[in-house]
Amino acid sequence: MTDDKTSPSRRAFLKGAAMTGAGLAAGQAAAATPDPLITEVQPWASGLGDGVDATPYGLPIEHEADVIRRNVEWLTADTISSINFTPIHALDGTITPQGCAFERHHSGAIELRKEDYRLMINGLVDRPLVFSYADLERFPRQNHVYFCECAANTGMEWAGAQLNGAQFTHGMIHNMEYTGVPLRMILEEAGLGAAGDLADKWVYVEGADASSNGRSIPMEKALDDVLVAFKANGEALRKEHGYPVRLVVPGWEGNMWIKWLRRVEIMDGPVESREETSKYTDTLADGISRKWTWEMDAKSVITSPSPQAPITHGTGPLVISGLAWSGHGAITRVDVSKDGGKSWETARLAKPGEKMALTRFYLDTEWDGQEMLLQSRAIDETGYVQPTKAQLREVRGLNSIYHNNCIQTWWVRPNGEAENVEVS
Repeated sequence: MTDDKTSPSRRAFLKGAAMTGAGLAAGQAAAATPDPLITEVQPWASGLGDGVDATPYGLPIEHEADVIRRNVEWLTADTISSINFTPIHALDGTITPQGCAFERHHSGAIELRKEDYRLMINGLVDRPLVFSYADLERFPRQNHVYFCECAANTGMEWAGAQLNGAQFTHGMIHNMEYTGVPLRMILEEAGLGAAGDLADKWVYVEGADASSNGRSIPMEKALDDVLVAFKANGEALRKEHGYPVRLVVPGWEGNMWIKWLRRVEIMDGPVESREETSKYTDTLADGISRKWTWEMDAKSVITSPSPQAPITHGTGPLVISGLAWSGHGAITRVDVSKDGGKSWETARLAKPGEKMALTRFYLDTEWDGQEMLLQSRAIDETGYVQPTKAQLREVRGLNSIYHNNCIQTWWVRPNGEAENVEVS
């Protein structure tokens, strides 16, 4: 048991909680006044609630109606080829509900029944094969939690602080438990003898939508941890996430996670399609673009306090919370700065980091009402340390859009409101 004499913050918190109704949060003198929410019978306790079949498929309660995906209208000409953002500022833990997980479409989300689904394996294989959805269900399946991050996440921040909210700066990401079959098993079913030496072979994957969004993946990755997934968070994929079947490419940019997966072709080399040449490459200061930058480097963001999640409870105990992730493995540490990077404190990880999955971190602290410049800095199991924006620009220049994993800064004012700013 904790000695109360050594826990002034806990004593202050309990005292504050007991007197909130008396105006303590506003700095008024404490006076014990009855709280009608305690002393009077409320409507919800005066009658019957909904029956068990009121919502056959459960929906969020109306009091959480603001926790939704949002897009930025001026980003794209049309929502058919566009993106919206996960409300990461309003979530806790690490698992993203499917209904909140961001969408990215190149030609819109299509309707495709399980009964009409087909997956073709062709190219340098011993036996070209076509699988139905029912065929895939008969393979031994696996469950893994992975993050999916769009390569353009935080991309608008290259030129300076742009969008005022963690949802908009870092919300092109989700973290779900995927159920499916390793791509390796399906390729082995078709036979890889015809491909010869696999060291220099590639797989080309494409979707069933009008854009197809074809991408090339090195054989080494395809045989490692790539998953042909048909469930997320225990239920069928949502239409916008590639129902009935999508590809999961752990740790690699979301554009490679092909939705409505229809074909996998074994090839001698990469196709170098539009989405891996003119798009999703990193243009440097000299105009030359980096090629094959698939892995998402270590990154983090404080989700609360943040512009969409201001401090509303006044001074005293404050929980600073955020997310960290790395496409190179597990997060091992997250540091938090309250003064724009001059000093750092080690945050508490909610649980040990998992490979290619989001990690929730907390810093339990005291806020004295002074302004803060909040930052977080992630470190992964390879020893890589998340860079400042200045460090990233020193290497990449100002021409890039994709793969921006810089340290984010929120300026928290004395009134508890926060704003996106750039300090380093």
